Amino acid sequence: MNTVQESIKPKVKFIEIFEEDSGQRLDNFLITKLKGVPKTRIYRIIRKGEVRVNKGRINNKYRLKQGDVVRIPPVRVAERNYNIDLQPTLKKSLEHDIIYEDDVMIVLNKPSGFAVHGGSGISSGVIEALRAIRPDARFLELAHRIDKATSGCLLVAKKRSALKALHDLFRNNAVKKTYLALLVGQWEKKQMLVTAPLLRSTGKGGERMVKVNKAGKFAETVFRRIQKYKDLTLVEASPKTGRTHQIRVHSAWLGHPIVADERYGDEKVNKELKSRGFKRLFLHAEQLQFIHPVSNERMHFKAPLPGELETLLKQQMIK
Repeated sequence: MNTVQESIKPKVKFIEIFEEDSGQRLDNFLITKLKGVPKTRIYRIIRKGEVRVNKGRINNKYRLKQGDVVRIPPVRVAERNYNIDLQPTLKKSLEHDIIYEDDVMIVLNKPSGFAVHGGSGISSGVIEALRAIRPDARFLELAHRIDKATSGCLLVAKKRSALKALHDLFRNNAVKKTYLALLVGQWEKKQMLVTAPLLRSTGKGGERMVKVNKAGKFAETVFRRIQKYKDLTLVEASPKTGRTHQIRVHSAWLGHPIVADERYGDEKVNKELKSRGFKRLFLHAEQLQFIHPVSNERMHFKAPLPGELETLLKQQMIK
């Protein structure tokens, strides 16, 4: 439940800029700090000189520097207090299943079933929950996203400079992402490069859908077979682009959808597995590899396969 309270007597604020906010435009900084204040009002107080940086009038496009002091005039803000429903599984993951952490980033092993951020009917996600259990953290932002149903490596930046550097790495395909997926049927190929273009659309129920279509955006995934079972195949999938539902749609297009994929999968197989208690998508972001944005070291992170996925594979081996 959201509660809304209004500050009775707003006061002038002086905010010192630290490294995590340096490089950000003044208007974007104020939009973040003055949540609930219309953008037109924010631009007006900048234009009238009520907002000052280092005691001087400044343009809204000014990029803040570390050490700057921003004066924010008294502005009545509707302060929203969101009660984060921090589920035990997610809380445990955020507190104990951190793969790596340093001064500029965190690598989480995200559990399946949790969106990475709030929105579209979801009040909160992994990033909001992480901020809730780390109230003293000045800056926590997602460096990339993975699907709600997918588990595994999720990268979070702790500084704005690191976020920009990590975004650049993802944009320039300098991050190697490796997923494990269990596909329906026996896949005979040892390795395959798929370059089918993907087009986003909206389903009958308003859900986000993606399909292979010539009018779509270029998408590239490398599939490598790891293990064949009686009716299923374990593969390693490395997406070279970051399209929505890319691995899921490319797998289904090949005729081998991912196990327990309710949107693009095989209904008969999904129903049979659900009757045996297996309900989650078998897609796991196992590895991330990239050059550290500060130290320039080559980093390689690996998230262990969740217990329920390990159990399903063991069941296939004894069939």
